[in-house]
Parts: sequence; C-alpha cells; structure tokens
Amino acid sequence: MTRAHETEAADFLAAHPETVQIQAFLTDPSGVARGKVLRPEELLAAYRDGRPLPCSIQSLDILGADVLETGLVWEEGDSDRPCFPVAGTITHAPWHDVPTAQLILESWERDGSPTPADPRHALARTVAALEAKGLTPVVAIELEFYLIDREAALAGRPKPPAAPNGFAPAHLQAYLMQDLEDFAPFLNDVFAGARKMGLPARTLISEYAPGQLEIVLAHCADAMRAADDAILYKRLVKGVAERHGYVATFMAKPYAELSGSGMHVHVSLSDGTNHNLFAGEGADLTPHLRHAIGGLEATMAESMAVFAPNANSFRRFRKNSYAPLAPAWAVDNRSVPLRVTAGKPETRHLEHRVCGADANPYVALATVLAGIAEGIEKKIEPSAPVVGDGYGQKEATLPMNWWKALEVARQSDFLRARLGEGFANIFLTIKEAECDRFFAAVSDLDFSWYLRNA
Repeated sequence: MTRAHETEAADFLAAHPETVQIQAFLTDPSGVARGKVLRPEELLAAYRDGRPLPCSIQSLDILGADVLETGLVWEEGDSDRPCFPVAGTITHAPWHDVPTAQLILESWERDGSPTPADPRHALARTVAALEAKGLTPVVAIELEFYLIDREAALAGRPKPPAAPNGFAPAHLQAYLMQDLEDFAPFLNDVFAGARKMGLPARTLISEYAPGQLEIVLAHCADAMRAADDAILYKRLVKGVAERHGYVATFMAKPYAELSGSGMHVHVSLSDGTNHNLFAGEGADLTPHLRHAIGGLEATMAESMAVFAPNANSFRRFRKNSYAPLAPAWAVDNRSVPLRVTAGKPETRHLEHRVCGADANPYVALATVLAGIAEGIEKKIEPSAPVVGDGYGQKEATLPMNWWKALEVARQSDFLRARLGEGFANIFLTIKEAECDRFFAAVSDLDFSWYLRNA
C-alpha cells in the first residue's frame, strides 16, 4: 500500500486517541462481514503490510460452514491472503460502549493480483468496463429493514417491537409520521451515528408494514463508495438497534403476510463533463438510457440468483407485492422492476427495484452495472413501456424459486464474462451448496403439514 494509506491511519489515531479497538472486516460473497479486531498499535502495520485472513473465508456459506466445492479450503491448504484496508473507509463504530473504529478490508493474492472471490473486485471490474468507455455510474442505494422485538426474535417468532412510549406498530400505515415519532430515539441515534461515520443518510420513511423503515443514502459518483456505504449503513442500523433493545433485520421477507424488504438501486451515467446521459422527460429516452434498460431486461432472468441470493429472498416475489415477476420498464411506475424517474429532466435516473435487502450490495450493484454495460455495448433495445398495472400486463417469466434461479445463472455467459469467471463460479458454487443444505433440513412446517397427513 502507498504511504498515503499509512498517513490516513496515523491521522485517524491522532484525531481519536481514545480509540481502544478497530474492527477490520471484509465482506464475503454472501454479504457477511468477517474479519478481526485490532488494537491501535497494530493499525499502521495493517495499512503497510496488510492483515492475513485464510482464503477459506471466501468459501463460507451464510452460516459460516465451508463449501469444499469452491476449491478454497484443502486444495489451498487454507492458506492466508493479505487483506489491505480500503482507503477512506476507516471510521467510527459509534454503537459500542468502548471507543471503537472500523474499516473495510479487500483481499489480494500473494502475487498482488485481486482475489477472485472478493466481491469488491467483481464490482471494480464492472465499474472499470464503464469507465473505459468514458461513462461514470452515479449511484444511490436504498435499503428497507424491519425492527423486530428482541424476545420474539430469540424465540423465532418475529413481531414488531414496542416503542419507548409503549405503543407497538400494528397496522400497515405506509408513510405514517406517528411511527417515526414513536421510534425517534432509535432513529435519532442512527442519524447521529451516520454523521459521525460520514455516511450520507438522508430521507427517512416509515414503509408499508409495521416496524418497516427505510433511510435513503444520497447518490454518489463513486459506485464503490456507494456500495461501501451500504455495508457500513447496515452495520450501523443493526448496532444501534441492539443498543435500543431491538433486532434490525435486512432479510427479504420476515413476515409471510407483510411486504418484503428491498434494495433499490438508483443509477444514472455521466460523461467526463458531469453531464447526465439519462437526462430527459417522459417516454422519450436518451440512447444511453434506452440501451441500459434493454440490457437490464435482457439479463434480468440470469441475474436473479444475485438479486435474490437466499431461499427467503424468493418469498418477496408475488403479484402486487412491489417486487417484479417479469422484465419491464415504465416512467414513474412502481409496478415494474425498472422505473424511470419523473422530476426535473437533469435529475432523471433509473430505479432498479429487483434486489432484496438481503442481496450483497457489491455483487448486486456489479450485476446492475454489468447489465447496463451489456445493453449499451450491444445496443439492446428495450420492450415497450408499461402504462398502468405492470402485474396485469406482463406474464411472469423470471425464475421464481431459488434452485431455478441458480440453474439459469449457472448457464449464464453474461455473469461469467462481466463479473469474472472465478467470482461467478465461486459465488454460484456457494449458493448451490446452501440451497442443497437448506432444502435437506426438516423444518417445523414439514411436521405441521405432513406428520399426520402423509
């Protein structure tokens, strides 16, 4: 690493001498944070020489079990890889009682090449492909989440928590200001933490279910930074929730009867002069926007294993659920997966509404940008825009269960070419193993349905 990185670490410690520990972590292919806790005296060496983490850390399923089929365990002797701090990501972890910092790590091979399984490198690859054509993605990520009662979560029977005033949300009540008032102590701490961490937390919304919330992160002309911010934001929300006695979850569908939680990716492209290449009004699309939509529609089915990476992910996808069933686009219409925004022409962008909140932000954003690049490079034309109810006009053609999505993704030349063959293979191998393990388990529902009726 360069001397500038060591200076960054030294400057942080000088400004915050009270720091007791530093949580240094990378994000694995499933989106789980894994790493080490360092002491301040170890930080400069970490910036200079990296910190070793075993290569098998990138082979783990969502429960932390090795997926031997990745070839990252015994074939490699579970050897270490140097993991270096990402410049600009050292910040506070303000939910801890002990003064704590945190930083994001990135994994590299011993020869200095990118570790294929690290999802940050997959995103870097797709950003570089756009930048090579003079295109800069401008990105904002919205993440919905639920607050859950802690005792109910421990019992495996989630329900909304009671607010400090004793009232618990019990009705749908989308955009209800009273919910924001009731949970103000928690929300105020989230925003205070975001300011301390340098996160661009903006609009706060009470979503379409009891205990469901969304905080919007401002758009950013650095796609990698936008994904890093999403990772840090999820940690902040979960940490602050714990301090308030709640559990915050980004799982896609914690309640069968209520709306799921999505990750909406807002994206536009700018040129070297910061001109928005998507700018315009109505259904009259610029060539870049038109082909971006075409590419995203054409690659949506094979990308579903990324956008919906878990068994629970697919419980979101139902008619009239605000989650899509088929590739489609429209202007200012939330019944389709690709929404072209209204408003001032110069602010026009595309809202990609497919991903669950459980998707890995690096991999999901990489795949969205890859679909955009695919469309622009191949000049793929979009379908006709939907007017009115997209659910009533489009036949469901996307894979609607986990194993089918993985099967379609495994056949995808697009994912291998755009994300890198090494990453695509490892990601899908992990998810295929997870899928097999999930459906091999005997659940309470098995007994409820079949014990006496079979």
